[in-house]
Order: sequence, then structure tokens, then C-alpha cells
Amino acid sequence: MTDVNIRNVIEQDLDRCFEIESISYSGDEAATKGKILRRINSYPEGFIVLENDREIIGFINCGATHEVELSDEDFKELVGHDSAGKHIVILSVVVHPAYQGKGMASKLMNSFIERMKALGKSDIYLICQTELIDMYARYGFVDLGASDSDHGGMSWNEMSLSLQDT
Repeated sequence: MTDVNIRNVIEQDLDRCFEIESISYSGDEAATKGKILRRINSYPEGFIVLENDREIIGFINCGATHEVELSDEDFKELVGHDSAGKHIVILSVVVHPAYQGKGMASKLMNSFIERMKALGKSDIYLICQTELIDMYARYGFVDLGASDSDHGGMSWNEMSLSLQDT
């Protein structure tokens, strides 16, 4: 595998990010191109991409808030987002299927956590499918239990990571 680089998103990354999101998430779970563009423009410091020498292969994006409500569907549209918020809510963690199982998600997640610490954030929240709980636990996330969210018509678990403890 060639070397990889992690950087903040730019608007020209939209098409590739949308392609990866669409391939990797099923049905209504995937963000629309419009939602991804809003995330790029609203909080580029919370949107990182992982690229090799040819293309973007994965990304993480989020919003910041003063109050966390993980089941709030409007937050996926960044309603309530405030860059000054101390709490981070991850919206997407995704690696193109051709690059999965090669440690790329770890590179992304470790970099993302360090970047959020550097921004002075206090904690990171996310919702995930049950089969991903153990993966996020490896980074220090704690399972908070079942979520009230029914995003994409699925059931979810809520997780959090305190950046004060790491």
C-alpha cells in the first residue's frame, strides 16, 4: 500500500466523498450530496479525508454542539451546529470498500481524535450499528446503550469518548 495523507476537506472533494458514502452506506443511511456539501462548507475543520497518491479513500465528518442529542435527525443537516461547541458528534466514518481491512479506519480515527483534542473539544459522540461497538471501543469509546434514533430505518447504539481522559 502506498503512503497515505490525511487533510481537511475542500469543496472539490465533494464528488468523491459522495461516491464513497453512497457505496458504503445502505439506502437512507447514506448522506445526500447536498448534506455532504453542507458539512464541507459548515465545518471543514471537522471533516477530514484520507487519500493515497491517486484518490480519496475515506473520510470522517462531524458537527460541534453545546448540547448533544444523538437522535436528532436535524443535526445531520447541521441544524444546531456551532463551531464553538465543546461536544463533537460524528456524522460519517467511512472507508471505500476496496481499502477496508487495511487499517485505514484506524488511521482516520486516530487522526480525527487528535485533531479534536487540538481544537479543545471535550468529547466525541456517535451512533453506530451493534457490530461496530467493539471497533469503536478500541479507540476508547464507551457504549451508552440503545439510541432513540431510527436513522435510515435501523436501530443504533450511542457511544462517547471523553477527550479529557485520553
